[in-house]
Order: sequence, then structure tokens, then C-alpha cells
Amino acid sequence: MDMQHSFIQAIAEQLRHPLPGQEAQFRMAHVVRQQAVTPPQGARQAGVMALFYPHQSDWHLVFIERQPHHGHDRHAGQISFPGGKFEDSDASLEETALRETEEEVGVPVGTIEVLGKLTELYIPVSNFQVHPYVGFTDSRPAFVPDVEEVRTILEVPFRHLSNPATRRKTNLQLAANITLKGVPYFDVEGKILWGATAMMVSELLAVAERSGLVSS
Repeated sequence: MDMQHSFIQAIAEQLRHPLPGQEAQFRMAHVVRQQAVTPPQGARQAGVMALFYPHQSDWHLVFIERQPHHGHDRHAGQISFPGGKFEDSDASLEETALRETEEEVGVPVGTIEVLGKLTELYIPVSNFQVHPYVGFTDSRPAFVPDVEEVRTILEVPFRHLSNPATRRKTNLQLAANITLKGVPYFDVEGKILWGATAMMVSELLAVAERSGLVSS
């Protein structure tokens, strides 16, 4: 087995074990989010995809920068994994994540192998219970963004995210009278990857750390 696919096999193996969970998520959570939040009954359900693919001798993850002014999207302008809300036509939340990945960045469902799932994460501001799946493709996809929802596609080496220098803190002004101070984030091409997506990435890094694939 070559080194690249041994990485994928190791991730898949770790996803079959008990997950690092909220402890790992909270490493990249703002202080006001560092507590368990029980989703209310009737919380909306969503599926997202952490999609690995090989590029330039490294495994990469694809992220999207959401359009800054898209309907009633409470996460407009933010960086996230491809994904979206569960639809009645979806057989499962895994299918939701796969469908949305194809719709948002143009990766055909049939080319993605799902390796497993990370810990669910509730987002109070939008009342979404997010189910993060981890998948991979054998080759770099020919990305096609949905221009209504996606401003930019970001291709990020997993090695970059594992570099401690990438993890920083900043103050974020969310509204005219709301500023969050000391928000943890990943620096991605000069852009701020924070919030729920940063928390999911943090758990994914913890999964990789357990196999010795990256160092903390």
C-alpha cells in the first residue's frame, strides 16, 4: 500500500473507534461555545462532507467560502465544508452530505467513498444539528462551484491545518454592536476559518493525531 492510501486507511480505522468528540471540538471554540449544548427537539438537521483528495503529493480538503449575501443564510460569507440541510428526498444524512457536495462544488456522488463520521455538532445561531462525514476521492476533482451559494472554492493541504502556526485568535465583529474577542481560527489563504467548521476540523485533526499522521 502506498503512503497516500495508508493515510486514508488510517483515518478510516480511527473513525471506527470512539471519537475524540467535544473535547477536541472545543480546542477551536470560542469561550462562549466551550460547553455542551443539547439540541432542542425539532432542531434542523444538516450533513456536511470533509472531502480528502490527493493533489501535489499531499492530501487536501475542500472548503467553500459562502456567498456573503445569500438569502437568509446565517453563515453567509463564512468558510465551511460543502453541505446543507436534510431534504425529505434524502434517504439519510450521509446522502444529504453527498448530494450537497455534488451540488455546491460539482463532485459526483459516485466518486466519493465515505470513510466514516465525526461527532455531531449543534449550532444555536441557526438551530442546525450538523452531521459531519469524512470521505475521499482517488483523484483531484474538477470542481464546479454553485455560484449562487459559493463565492470561492478553497483547496487546503491537510498538512497546513495541522501546523500549529495556522491556529490563531482574533476579534470578530459579527454585527454593528456584537464583537467576539479572542476567537480561535485557522488561517486559510489569509481567510478566517472559525466557528463550527473549525471545531469539526479540530476533531478531524485529533483523529489523525491518534494514528501519528500529524503532530499536535
